[in-house]
Amino acid sequence: MESAREMALELLALAPVRAGLIILATLVVSLIIDIVLRKLVPRLTRKTSSDLDDRLIHILRRPVFLTVLFIGFYSALAIMSPPAAILSLAASLTQTVAILIWLFAGLRVGSALLDTLSHLAGRVNWLDERTVPLFDNLAKIVLFGGAVYCLLMAWNLDVKPWLASAGILGIAIGFAAKDTLANLFGGMSIIVDAPYKLGDWINLDSGQRGQVTKIGLRSTRLLTRDDLEVTLPNAQIANATIVNESGGPWEKARVEIRVGVAYGSDVDRVREVLIQAARDCEYAVRDPEPRVRFLEMGDSALIFRVMCWVEEPVQRGRCIDALNTGVYKRLVDEGINIPFPQRELHIRQPLTSVDL
Repeated sequence: MESAREMALELLALAPVRAGLIILATLVVSLIIDIVLRKLVPRLTRKTSSDLDDRLIHILRRPVFLTVLFIGFYSALAIMSPPAAILSLAASLTQTVAILIWLFAGLRVGSALLDTLSHLAGRVNWLDERTVPLFDNLAKIVLFGGAVYCLLMAWNLDVKPWLASAGILGIAIGFAAKDTLANLFGGMSIIVDAPYKLGDWINLDSGQRGQVTKIGLRSTRLLTRDDLEVTLPNAQIANATIVNESGGPWEKARVEIRVGVAYGSDVDRVREVLIQAARDCEYAVRDPEPRVRFLEMGDSALIFRVMCWVEEPVQRGRCIDALNTGVYKRLVDEGINIPFPQRELHIRQPLTSVDL
């Protein structure tokens, strides 16, 4: 018994034996982890309503297995006490392979997360179909940047000159493309804040009005009532006051016209006629009900304001046309006079010698 123990201790004192045991233990641990992630954990994740956890386990199983193997093989190599140069090269190569493996795994994890979040577009105000590519690109930039930094560190390269060069280059690019960057950040703020969406009718304080047809990272496109497409830089829109006609509690828009009737008209009857004309308008909705307000007694007419609502802002022009037509016909049928401006011209005869 003692001799077997002494023999075991002598074997353990040998570096190759210890290295072999570490490799064997690493294989066993790796297989156990793989079995747990492949068979046991999926049984728990199947109980959840989302398939995100199943996809994450499937993506991370292989990188975890390979990472454990790399750690074990590098530890076994370190026990063998090779020359420092060989050990350093092995460490750099091991770290490089591990970084690349986790980089691709991170890209797949990011895609899986964004794919799952895209189904929540109706419940998350900063995420919809047009913002998913933006966040996907940002995630890729961050992952690739982190991977490059880790690779430089793995090969013991001094990153300070690289960072300094990148900083100087970034400043130069920033000055050269400040307008483009302003539009880019303006587009990102518009996408995240979402003051409007595709199909909305908006008014800008600069006077432009139209329907949003495209929202890009650099510009936003509006289709005006003249069927002209206007492209506006996002930097300009981000700093503008925006009136969203399609926003608010509903998309309905109010339409109003002013009507003047002659003095002496029955005000109550005029009100009834105007309300009935608004109700008969094919574009006016029933909720809210049309309204009439007696605004003022003008210079030559009693001024009324007729108000109704349309389902969409795009119907405002057609509703005004139909409303004016209906109001005019009803006033004529009811015999209510519509005054119009009149001017009297007095011609003064020139003085003659007889008058003098």
